[in-house]
Amino acid sequence: MTKAHYYDPDINVTYQEFACHYGIAVVPARSLKPRDKAKVEVGVQGIQRRILAPLREQTFFSVAEINRALAPLLKAYNERPFKNLLGCRLSQFEEIDKPALRPLPVERYAYADWKVATVGIDYHVGFEKHYYSVPYIHVRKKVTLRITAQTVEVFYQNARIAAHSRETKYGFTTLEQHMPPAHQAQVEWTPDRLIAWAKKTGPLTAELIQGAMDARPFPQQAFRACLGILRLGKQYGEDRLENTAKRALALATFRYDSIESILKKRLDEQPLPNETKTTLPAKHANLRGPKYYK
Repeated sequence: MTKAHYYDPDINVTYQEFACHYGIAVVPARSLKPRDKAKVEVGVQGIQRRILAPLREQTFFSVAEINRALAPLLKAYNERPFKNLLGCRLSQFEEIDKPALRPLPVERYAYADWKVATVGIDYHVGFEKHYYSVPYIHVRKKVTLRITAQTVEVFYQNARIAAHSRETKYGFTTLEQHMPPAHQAQVEWTPDRLIAWAKKTGPLTAELIQGAMDARPFPQQAFRACLGILRLGKQYGEDRLENTAKRALALATFRYDSIESILKKRLDEQPLPNETKTTLPAKHANLRGPKYYK
């Protein structure tokens, strides 16, 4: 349940997808009404008393070991005669449930998480620090992600607009069809606009922004980082950002976290290693002078 409502409760999307896959219906019980699911409550109680309680003081080191311990207890529980009815749980299953069973679906159920996200100005959406492209016309729109162990799908108004293989953290997955030739004329941010904004801070900042875009296969992949770098100028001051750009260019580092780290540690106020000059004293015991060689 995602929202408790007396008449029309919402069902968790993942749970509903599971039910649709197996062709079953989910009928939520009322809140704080255990009698609506008495069979479930009693079943849990029976499992706890007849199966879990006898094993509570044992320690297991593998799933196979647990299964071996559960098997005889589960068999005894299912074959235990009812007190007020004829038969047992096993006989009831054989008589009522088994004839109604249907074959399992051809494809196995794939567990999926769902997440709402906003498409960035670089027309990518993020999940676990990896960014996936969507058609650029959806910039700044709210979309829904469906994430499985292998895929990341993007939906807008219940229509799938993108699908990618799920990747590890830190990186971009970009499809060229999401970047039509007219892209730069139709989105709000462009490389030229970012560089023009950077030039207001200083030439080194502009060079840093250009380097950040050149370091990616597509300039748009760096838009998010470039905006973050430029906004650091408001937080720390434009003079410090310009000095930081000088240091970052010398170190050939263009990532946002590196720029932010330089500012936080005030490294921009320290000279670069190759700028440190050693000044020798005019007089020293080891300096003999030209008269010594006459």
